[in-house]
Amino acid sequence: MSDTTPPARKDIARTAGRFDNAAWRQWPYSWWRQAFEQAQDGWNTYVRALPLANAHQRAQAAFAARQWLEVLAPDNHPYTHPQVLRQTLQEGGANLLRGAQAAWEDGLRQWGGLPPAGAEHFRPGRDVAVTPGKIVLRNRLIELIQYCPGTGRVRPEPILIVPAWIMKYYILDLSPHNSLIRYLVGQGYTVFCVSWKNPGAAERDLGMDDYLNLGVREPLAAVNAITPGAAVHAAGYCLGGTLLAIAAAAMARDGDTRLASLSLLAAQTDFSEPGELGLFIDAFQVALLEAEMQALGYFPAQQMSGTFQLLRSRQLVWGRMINDYWLGQRQPMIDLQAWNADTTRMPARMHGEYLRHLYLDNDLAAGRYAVDGRAVSLADLRTPLFCVGTETDHVAPWRSVYKLHDLAPAPLTFVLTRGGHNAGIVSEPGHPRRHFRSLTRPAGEPALAPDAWLAAATAYEGSWWPHWRAWLDARSGKPAKPPALGAARQGYPVLGDAPGAYVMEI
Repeated sequence: MSDTTPPARKDIARTAGRFDNAAWRQWPYSWWRQAFEQAQDGWNTYVRALPLANAHQRAQAAFAARQWLEVLAPDNHPYTHPQVLRQTLQEGGANLLRGAQAAWEDGLRQWGGLPPAGAEHFRPGRDVAVTPGKIVLRNRLIELIQYCPGTGRVRPEPILIVPAWIMKYYILDLSPHNSLIRYLVGQGYTVFCVSWKNPGAAERDLGMDDYLNLGVREPLAAVNAITPGAAVHAAGYCLGGTLLAIAAAAMARDGDTRLASLSLLAAQTDFSEPGELGLFIDAFQVALLEAEMQALGYFPAQQMSGTFQLLRSRQLVWGRMINDYWLGQRQPMIDLQAWNADTTRMPARMHGEYLRHLYLDNDLAAGRYAVDGRAVSLADLRTPLFCVGTETDHVAPWRSVYKLHDLAPAPLTFVLTRGGHNAGIVSEPGHPRRHFRSLTRPAGEPALAPDAWLAAATAYEGSWWPHWRAWLDARSGKPAKPPALGAARQGYPVLGDAPGAYVMEI
């Protein structure tokens, strides 16, 4: 990887707010806090002085040091945490008993391969992923859901959503109150969504070309058949957005004008600065992964989950341990957490190609990524673009997502919203403490630098969903009669009810 890591990312950053409680300014807690902060400063100095070859190695060293320092952090241990000690005295240790019971239950569930406690209350098709619809296409990799109309008349341009395949699709159709799909249906759109299969060893040889053909091209052909003559609003989330950008670039190269617009939600197209996830991706680590996947036939879901937990270890590991086990204050599971525990695997060939072509070689941004034997370029895009980044995204940092400005000359509306990679996208109207910024770059104009964009963008309170809906409305025709569900005569009969069978695979 190139030496492009900004200097600030090389340090072992102090976590803002972790010692804000007044108790940390009283002895002996103040002494423990000061000792920890001095250790952080010392390790920052040490890591910067290491004779390492490039910024990637320095960032890896800082990350490793940060993980070890968390082991020593006084707020990560019950005997140096003022709130834990106070709670234990007040309850006579009852909090520790509750925590021990929670830890025992979690251990049994993990040993038995069961989902975490509370996930059973969020079953797809019963509690989440309940927006009514039909399966209108099934191939060896995806099912395509067409959702039932929610209004008497709909815009003629349908929306095709391509979600990420590293998790189940229904992050975009969680509970009825925070389902982006239900929201779009209720705003008068015909919505289609791809539901990816949970692959196993039998799918080991599926590659990126298969994901493009089976996951984007075949669904788009089905949408065209069900809504004939209508251009399509295509929207992709995370890796689904990256794949959709590749498909759109190939369509632009070949003169295919079936897209009315392209919306990319927390999706990277330039991987030169992929954030901390890039710490786990270099030529050596990818070779190790490929060897492991060659034996298994797939990339294990647990390994991906563990990687994400390491990226946010203070919140997802240590914070959970303190709250659940030492304070005895386990919070009820919510739909987003249950979805996050519903992990998926990835075929060996696809995952290796994805890591090498996109993360390691950055072929898409460089105009080298090949589709049908010929390179595609995002510079060919002329379709209106809507792009969303989230402020605290640790998977697709917003400044990395923003790089699309430098790759595509098409008119581009960029939105930066509060939240992380998942919660920033699941940001329904009425959600408290939400805000976003937005600014449109007209076609062909140079891009602002990210900091200049921050200063120039208009700030809004509330959810970004209505802002996107208004943007889609401005690029859509007048509402008309909804299309039928499926198109049996064109080879797309209704195959069953949403959410389908693939989302149920474990």
